[in-house]
This record gives sequence, structure tokens and C-alpha cells, in this order.
Amino acid sequence: MIKTVIIDDEDHARETLRMLLDDNCPQVSLVGEAGGIESGIRLIRETTPDLVLLDIQLTDGNSFDVLTRLSPVNFKIIFITAYDRFALQAFKFSAVDYLLKPVSRADLVDAINRAILLLQKDFNIQLHSLQENLKAIAGQKHKIILKTSDNIYLVEQNDIISCESDGCYTVFYTVRGEKIMVTGILKDYDELLRDSGFFRIHKSYLVNLSHVIRFEKQDGGLVVLTDNRKVPVASRKREELIHVFENMAK
Repeated sequence: MIKTVIIDDEDHARETLRMLLDDNCPQVSLVGEAGGIESGIRLIRETTPDLVLLDIQLTDGNSFDVLTRLSPVNFKIIFITAYDRFALQAFKFSAVDYLLKPVSRADLVDAINRAILLLQKDFNIQLHSLQENLKAIAGQKHKIILKTSDNIYLVEQNDIISCESDGCYTVFYTVRGEKIMVTGILKDYDELLRDSGFFRIHKSYLVNLSHVIRFEKQDGGLVVLTDNRKVPVASRKREELIHVFENMAK
């Protein structure tokens, strides 16, 4: 059984989570609830849970006040948040699980199942990345978590030159000359990075526009990147890419 606690300052939110867990997550054992920072810290210390469902914003502070005092964190966390879509990018870049209020049954079940599968040793790195990304929202300086079989990389998105599809994997090329291969299709990283200056120039290539040196029109079209690689541009993407370049020059 997964020992679980809920920390949320809204009574109805805790009740909803409790009912959803009871009805849909038989592998979860709810061992306590709290509504604030001090009570939440006491509860975690008393029950030593495996999993904490933690509201980001509490009446007497925020969830990071709890986590700072309990650092290093030795339990899995699913954040509960009402943040807007821009702040949610911080969670996605950091590979940290979250549930958006109001919490749905399907989303909760999926998050619980992922929590059970994830290795806890990764989480303090992800948590640090999340805190940095939330601080950097206004400055648009984000870090993204990239996991391989041997390492966990925290890479600033501006240091990513391009991404290349390799079947069910994606290869990240960085300014330090790294080639980082991670599990996941290019489409998923396109959706994650497209609002951060990245452009899908080909079904197999996603490029950081800030690392494009020039666009060569011959041979169907190529972009030359800051690491001197030449990457093909799909014919259906030529006009859209030229339009993007023209808007960047304004």
C-alpha cells in the first residue's frame, strides 16, 4: 500500500481528493490530512508517507515553505495547482507531476499510477528544477529535465540547439556538444517547447530559432545551426519558416 497524505487548505478540495482516492485508487492508504504549513509538516513527520498530494498555495504560505523545512524530500509529491498555462510550463519542463484544480478522476488515477512507477531518487533534482523554473517565469529562462538510462540532465532551454527524432527516442543537441538521447517522441517535445522559440522545420527536426545562423534556399532548403550542422527544411514548412524569420527581424 502507498501511504498517502493530503495537504490542502480547502475543506471541499480535501474531501474531493479523499472520495476520489477511496473510489478509484485501492493501492493508496490515506493516513492523514492537513490544511496548512505547520500542520502539514507535523503530519509528514508523524506518518512518513510515500506520497503527498500537496496544494501549491496554502493560506499561511506555499508548498515550498513545507518542502524547504523537510529537505531533502524523501517522498513523492503530486502538486495540486490552479496556476495558469504559462506557470504550468515550469512543471512540464521540470518533469514534476501536477493536478489542475478542479481535480478529475482520470487525471488523479493517472498521476497516482505514475507516482508508483517513478523512482524517488530522481525527485529532489526535479523539485530543484521546478523551484528555479517558477522563479524564472517572468524572465523566460527555463530548465528542462532530460532523463537517460544513466543520467539526469538539467539543461537550460536556451542551451538546446536542436532536437532530432530517432524512432521512439529524441536526441537533444546542446551548446556544450552533448548529444542526449531520451525516451519520448519528437512531437511531445515540440508541444512542450514551441512557445519558447523552437520551430518544427521537418518531421524529424525541431530547432531553437536563436541558434539558426542562416537559411539556405538551395536543395529544397536547409538551416545552418550554431554548431555548424545543416538541417533540412520540409517543403511544406518553407513559407512558414520564412514568415517567422521576417517577424523576428521586425
